[in-house]
Amino acid sequence: MASLKLINTEGADQGTVEASDRVFGADPNQTLVHTVAVAVAAAQRQGNHKTKNRNEVRGGGAKPFRQKGTGRARQGSIREPQMRGGGTVHGPVPRSYRQDVPVRFRRQALCCVLSERVRTDRLSVLTGLKVEAPKTKPFAQMIAKVSPEDRKTLLVTSGMDQNLLLSARNLPKVTVRTALDLNAVDVLGATRVIVQEEALKQLEERLS
Repeated sequence: MASLKLINTEGADQGTVEASDRVFGADPNQTLVHTVAVAVAAAQRQGNHKTKNRNEVRGGGAKPFRQKGTGRARQGSIREPQMRGGGTVHGPVPRSYRQDVPVRFRRQALCCVLSERVRTDRLSVLTGLKVEAPKTKPFAQMIAKVSPEDRKTLLVTSGMDQNLLLSARNLPKVTVRTALDLNAVDVLGATRVIVQEEALKQLEERLS
């Protein structure tokens, strides 16, 4: 079993909590983490960029200038790719960038990055988290206590708490994810990971 640091909303040490060694004690695997991170980033691309080829450009019904006597190379249409405002050759078209990665790879990569945060003492379990009202200031003060480095903080919750989400949405260095939505890229993008105590069991059930 892995021992995780337990803190309260004041940042005070509350001892440790036991967690699954399969989730928070996994061996490093940089190749797997890189593969999954690239796949997650690729899946977020919209893929809706589009250029027009010569068949889609307007105009071109008449010859731009006469065939001979101008000293210029002969041209048949202003829609030709070499003409200004003409079509684009081999340009991007709408497509999906999604990459097929097995679910077990995604889960194992998440275990690897969570375990790395545990080994470097950048993961803590938060107890007593309760947001009574959607207020940014008290929530920011609480984050400053549990994550005093003033760097990117990832808060993993057990569910979609509307008050918590509204309190955190204006804090640029705070990201909130539920235990069911968490992925490896979220953890990689955060300096410190704070896991709500109620979300710890959900993570273990999902990743074990």
